[in-house]
Amino acid sequence: MPSDFRPILPICVDGRMLLDGGAGTGVGQYARTVIATLKANGVPTAILDDLGPSERRSRIAKFVAASRPWERVAVESRNGFSARDVFREAQVFFDIYKRPMPIILPGKPGVMHWSYPLPVRAIGWRNLYTIHDVLPLDPAIPSPVNGLRLRRILNSLRRYGGNFATVTDAAHSQIVSKMGWPSDTVVCCHQGVDVSEAQDGILPPGLVPGAYLLYVGAVEARKNLHRLLQSYCESGIKTPLVISGPDGMDAQRINQCIAATPGAIRLGLQSRKNVLRLIADARALVFVSLAEGFGLPVVEAMALGTPVLSADVPALVEVGGGATLLADPLNTTSLREAMIAIDLDAILRDRLSTLGSRRARYFTFGPYAQRLLSLYEIS
Repeated sequence: MPSDFRPILPICVDGRMLLDGGAGTGVGQYARTVIATLKANGVPTAILDDLGPSERRSRIAKFVAASRPWERVAVESRNGFSARDVFREAQVFFDIYKRPMPIILPGKPGVMHWSYPLPVRAIGWRNLYTIHDVLPLDPAIPSPVNGLRLRRILNSLRRYGGNFATVTDAAHSQIVSKMGWPSDTVVCCHQGVDVSEAQDGILPPGLVPGAYLLYVGAVEARKNLHRLLQSYCESGIKTPLVISGPDGMDAQRINQCIAATPGAIRLGLQSRKNVLRLIADARALVFVSLAEGFGLPVVEAMALGTPVLSADVPALVEVGGGATLLADPLNTTSLREAMIAIDLDAILRDRLSTLGSRRARYFTFGPYAQRLLSLYEIS
């Protein structure tokens, strides 16, 4: 990136999902990648930290503090700004007053890049909210998120002048359709990927590089793991199927299916560097969700040269860019045949690896920084 390519305004990113030990959620990794991308390209970036509630306060005292109808005031901190319990209080504030909680940030106003549609706005700043998806608005997609509340938050943020970005054209289409917004209300910036920690990761005992298939992500109904397990069982594949990630919605039933499936191995939540090591050393990543807003593991696998089998849902088709093997996530025959192909066909895997590495360049720091800074200028 040219050295003179700098934003006009200060940039701040919320730190709501950064304190999770690096294992984290997709939203947490999104925020980390935004910050790392900007810093790698010489763009100073502040972080709005949440110090958490005082442990000495009772639940009633915490509620009273959250229900204060006036704005919060952040102070300067080592990373940028901090405000006590701001993210939790914003949720309570919205439930009471039906509007985003205002906060004052020190210094010259700039772009406040929220990693998620949090019901809070920085006064005088350009508030840019990332909407990763609106899947909770679709009753056919299992989700623990209250779709009605999400709709209210999004409409409130828009009423108070918020700008919106999303991570795929597929998500953009879903957002404007489900929300009934004009198309230009939301800008697609895609996402970035950082797999630099893979070299520091360690494989769990018993796993051999190149000798296992891998699913990475939450163990929940939307990820279609019950059909994946059924297809794997019917395929006769001898290569182990490793499932790594935290428990999510309907995890108990899915974990029972995993335990009852010969060859399936359940790993718990891994550190960020170990997740990347798992992906890098897998024979293939298998990611056949019913719906996604982006599908970060697919891009991470491509960046690490690992072949990918993914569902043919719009967001995954888009991020894969023709570099993944696609299957119908609702059709167990399609899934079974695709799993057999990617497990047994080394020539196919080599081709997918080459195509994936090429496709992943679009998501690296340089191109992503260009997209981010263009977004900040026009949003």
